[in-house]
Amino acid sequence: MKVLLIDDHPLILSALQSVIQGLGDNVCVDAADSGQAARDTLRRHPQYDLVLLDLHLGDADGFDLLAELRTLYPALPVVVISASDRTSDVIRAIDMGAMGFVPKRATNETLFDALQQVMSGGVYVPPMSMGTHSHAHLSTTPAIRQVQREAVDSGFQTMPSLTQLGLTPRQADVLGLLLKGQPNKLIARELGLSVETVKDHVAAVLRALGVSSRTQAVIAVSQILQKASTPVPVVGGMGVWRPR
Repeated sequence: MKVLLIDDHPLILSALQSVIQGLGDNVCVDAADSGQAARDTLRRHPQYDLVLLDLHLGDADGFDLLAELRTLYPALPVVVISASDRTSDVIRAIDMGAMGFVPKRATNETLFDALQQVMSGGVYVPPMSMGTHSHAHLSTTPAIRQVQREAVDSGFQTMPSLTQLGLTPRQADVLGLLLKGQPNKLIARELGLSVETVKDHVAAVLRALGVSSRTQAVIAVSQILQKASTPVPVVGGMGVWRPR
């Protein structure tokens, strides 16, 4: 497995290399200390299996580079590693196609678990606060505003558990496949349903979660699992998907 680290801080690069080498003896780790160095490396050797990207580079904006990588190398998983843990940054990164977001303050064990989750086809979302300190970017959706209001009123986040969402068994099946990145046509094929029926089920699932997009569904499910005291804050089993 070939991994490319993109970070302009030598100590961070060294620490990340040590952790990633722990994934296995067959792991090869390369480092790029700038956006341009990353571009040059990928241009010469595009056969990487994973990229870890810092958002704050000396010569490039991390989000701009993320968008560039998603366009040029759509099959290459990118995990954001950032000193920021703002909820708005997490949502923006996932919405732009990142397979995960790991704050630099996370433990080595958390990073290890996150990378294993991503390499098995999942999406890692860290614990996030949806309370009064959330940033303005989140206030654009009614669902997030409702969560913020409930957090203020109750003193803690009040998200329903998965069993309280009131999904039918078929809608639960659709939710599982939706979070695995299956488009409606494949969901319909796997469940033996028409595409129109699947669209209705997807709409019902998003409505039950109080969200309007797959990105928001990832965040909502991660928050539900965290509220349920899931030991590792990972959205288990989610596959690669790209926002429409």
